[in-house]
Parts: sequence; C-alpha cells; structure tokens
Amino acid sequence: MATLFSWKVHNSGDVVAPDERLSWPRTIGIGVQHIAAMFGATFLVPLLTGLSPATTLFFSGIGTILFLLLTKNKVPSYLGSSFAFLGPIAAAKAGEGGMAAALGGVVATGVLLALVGLIVRAVGSSWINWLMPPVVTGTIVMVIGFNLASVAYNKAWVGPESVGQNPGQLQGGPLLGVITLVAIALIAAISKGFLGRISIFAGLVVGYVVALVRGDVVTKDIAAAKWFALPTFTSPTFNMSAILLFVPVVLVLIAENVGHVKAVAAMTGKNLDDQMGNALLGDGLATTLAGIGGGSGTTTYAENIGVMAATKVYSTIAYYFAGIGAIILALCPKFGAVLSATPVGVLGGASVALFGMIGMLGAKIWIESRVDLSNSTNLIVAGSAVIIGIADVSFKWGDYTFNGIINATVVTLVGYHLLHALRK
Repeated sequence: MATLFSWKVHNSGDVVAPDERLSWPRTIGIGVQHIAAMFGATFLVPLLTGLSPATTLFFSGIGTILFLLLTKNKVPSYLGSSFAFLGPIAAAKAGEGGMAAALGGVVATGVLLALVGLIVRAVGSSWINWLMPPVVTGTIVMVIGFNLASVAYNKAWVGPESVGQNPGQLQGGPLLGVITLVAIALIAAISKGFLGRISIFAGLVVGYVVALVRGDVVTKDIAAAKWFALPTFTSPTFNMSAILLFVPVVLVLIAENVGHVKAVAAMTGKNLDDQMGNALLGDGLATTLAGIGGGSGTTTYAENIGVMAATKVYSTIAYYFAGIGAIILALCPKFGAVLSATPVGVLGGASVALFGMIGMLGAKIWIESRVDLSNSTNLIVAGSAVIIGIADVSFKWGDYTFNGIINATVVTLVGYHLLHALRK
C-alpha cells in the first residue's frame, strides 16, 4: 500500500511519469487544470438530461479516485459524464418510470461494463477488437450523436414546454440558442490552446451571461441555495424496457476506455495492456455508483488527455486532487443552483453543436482507422444503421420498446459479422 501511494519527485526531463510528481503547489495546479478541462462537459450532460449537476460532479470525483485505485495509479484519467448516455436517458425518462427508470439503466450499464472488465482481466482484450472493429464502433458513436437531433431542435427552437425542463425560461429561447451556437463556433475557430478545447463550455458561459443581462435567468433558487450541503441523491428503479435502451452505451464505453488506455500508453511509452480490464472495471463501478445515487454515467475523458499532451505531466496524484476538488464543488448547492438555472435556449444552442460533434466523431473513427467504405458490406451496414438511428426507427415487442439506437446497434453488430462471414 505504501508503494501504491508513493510518487517520486520529478527531477529531470520534459515528461512527468504517472509514478512521479512535481512540487506540491505545481501538482495541485495541474489538478485544477484537470478540473477545468472536464468541468464543461461533465456538468453539461446532467443539465441536458435533467439530472442534478452537483450529484453528477460528486460521483465523478468519487469515480475518478476509485478508477485510480483499481488501475494501481498507472493510468492517469478523469472519469466525467459520458455523452453516450444522453439519448438513452432522454428516451427512458420519457417512458414509464421516468428518471428513476433512467437511473436504473445507468446502473445496469455500469454493472455490464464491470463484468466486461472482469472478463478482460481473465482472458485478455483481443476479443473486443474482433467484436468491435472501427466500422462498428464509428457507426454506433455516429448514431448516438445524430439520434439526438430532435432533442437539440426542441430545446433550442421549440422550448421547454416541449421537453419538460426549466418551464418559464423560454424568453428569447431561439435567440439564446443562436447566440450560444455562434459563440461556440467563433471561440473554436479563433481560440488556440486550452480555450479552444473548452469552446462548448465557453460558449455556454457567453449564452448564460447574455441571458442573465436579458433577465432570462431565474435567480430565486440561486439566492435561496445554501453554500454547503450534501448533493441531492435519487434512487433508481429497474425496468427492463428502459435498461435495453442502454445496451449500446456499454459498447461505446468499452471503445472509449480501451482507446484511452492505448492513448496513455502511447504518450508515456509504457505498455498498459495489463490495466485494460482494471480500467473497464473501474469505469463500470463508477457508473454503477453514480446511477445508484442519481448521477450520470462516467467515462474516461479526452479533454484531460489534451491537458496531459500539452503539459507532458502524467502524474496520477494530480488526478486525486482533481477528484477531491470536484467533490468539494459538488458540496456547494449555490454553485449547483447557478448551473441548474441555465436557460433551455442556451442549452439548446450547445446541444446543436455537441450532438453534431458526437456524430462526427464516429466519422473521425472511420477516417483514422481507414475504414474501407468502398466495401459494399461496410457501406450497407453503416448506412442502414445511421438512417435507422437518425429516423429513430422503433418498434414494440410485448412490453418492450426498441428505439432507433438499439435497432441501429443490432443492425451494425449483427449485420457486420453476419455479412462478412457470408462473404468469406
């Protein structure tokens, strides 16, 4: 145990290894940078889904510390809110059981991911690469993003009366959506370095300030909120129809965690294959805890990889400070009330950019992996799945509803392997 919590003081060279640290003030400073990097995306997911931002932030901090312990402080990572949960939570919340059923889906996702982690620890991860080649992974990610197009439209241009969130805050809703979207685009285009990486968060701040000046932010809850208290915890319920909506998310989380471990290994020059199962187990348990308490599911964060790439500091102890800092922020209800007061129009503008970017990340996976879309089998499978996902092609079977994300995932996985097997 003493070795696990022993970080050597870094003395020379540009790269600070995971088992090294800088001076304590600089280490804490790096931890604060990691909080800033993850914060915009982590609080955005609960705002868009109606979950508590403070509760989500609280469990992201706990999940990060748990992840570090399970990976034996070898895999520097922050576990923030996963965007892959946006679609399933929205769909489950609209069905029988409401938000409690959606949280049950989050818990089920975490349990399944943890089981995958245990399997990988026992037999290795080569089967994951076979099950989920880039054409499959890219298609599923694309579907999860583009399936949310109607949600973004409702928030930005139709208003809260249609989506059941923040009633009474529509004043200037479409205008706020346009202002937020334009701000995000301009910041991403003009800014370099760290600000460019958090363009969605920065655009949200611009939209929020404009809304505040216009009087579109309801501030009574902010004034009434305490400075210190525990977050609000919500218990899940378990509904198989809702749980089925979350199955595709497990596949995305597997891909994200495997990609994160490989990225860190490439940056640090250390083979971390032996930690692949631990990483999946850690994220699975963190997601399970979050769902049990009322927070959003977690994943390893690319935003924090960006911080590491820029600073060349991979020290895992900096992430402990980031996790502790997130927990401290979550214990301030006034801070959570400020976030929860974000007008729907502002969220809608951010949603247009964010959901579109998630969809295009699927295309990025295809491009970087050089997926052969001249292959008719790949083209038919991916194209059909994307249309099924965007159109939200759904059907009922008994008490269960299978929505567009589920059906597109089945078409992608089964179609790819079946058609390629027949072709051979």
